[in-house]
Amino acid sequence: MASALSVRDLRKRYKDVVAVDGIDLDVAGGECFGLLGPNGAGKTTTIEICEGLTAPDSGDVEVLGLRWASDAHRIRQRLGIQLQETQLSDKLTILETLRLFRSFYACGPSPDEVIALVHLEEKRHARIAALSGGQKQRLALACALVGDPELLFLDEPTTGLDPQARRQLWHLIENFKRLGRTIVLTTHYMEEAERLCNRVAIVDHGKVIALGAPAQLVASVGAGHLIEFAAGEAASRIDLASLGRIEGVRSARAQNGSVTLEATELHRVLPALLAHLRDQNTSISELRTHSATLEDVFVSLTGRHLRDE
Repeated sequence: MASALSVRDLRKRYKDVVAVDGIDLDVAGGECFGLLGPNGAGKTTTIEICEGLTAPDSGDVEVLGLRWASDAHRIRQRLGIQLQETQLSDKLTILETLRLFRSFYACGPSPDEVIALVHLEEKRHARIAALSGGQKQRLALACALVGDPELLFLDEPTTGLDPQARRQLWHLIENFKRLGRTIVLTTHYMEEAERLCNRVAIVDHGKVIALGAPAQLVASVGAGHLIEFAAGEAASRIDLASLGRIEGVRSARAQNGSVTLEATELHRVLPALLAHLRDQNTSISELRTHSATLEDVFVSLTGRHLRDE
């Protein structure tokens, strides 16, 4: 499909940090594209430049075939934006807020239609100050949808929400996807990216370090499973090289008192690992296994976890 967003060699430097360092992106019309990375990776700066809220130092951004320098008004009429923190007037009601936002656009659904879309009918006359965190996030999404956007930007849309509220918001985003519209979102939640996104760009220190469908990126790690164990004070005596020679183990690494093995065949590696540790008179205090995730892709590429920073 035609490109909804095209970014070339985007760069942005602040006084003491390079926030965006030569990012290239292409987002196809109709896909949900995610920017995944730790706090401070440059995700928000990148998306704010694409939204026309921050000027880049250099680079080129094309939004829906248009450019901010010459087509700002036309672009704004076709975008929906949910910021990382949306500050709304506490004294206005939900209905009054959406009437205000609807007035900014030439066309779009009525405020009542959008209230129903985000399931806030019972709160339509409630003031913003009386809403829960999840209700405020649904209202912020409603404000982004009230202009019937072709392209929707969501910056960390579920940060700070409890699991139930997060899943409610995911359901609303999935409904928007089914309409064939385009979504660009930033997140540091792996499950969110894996569930919502057709493709993700993993960003670190202002650069794209991996790009592709979540399943493809996970497969690129080369290990279907991760085995993590802790051995208390004995952890420092564990020979990682010998663990790496166990059949089916791709790699072994130690970090923060625990050992992680990347394994291709869990049912073979796990018994062999336990036998090896028993032969070494090493007892383990904790053992976990899980399928590889986007978190493991990030660790494989950087040696750090997404939450380390």
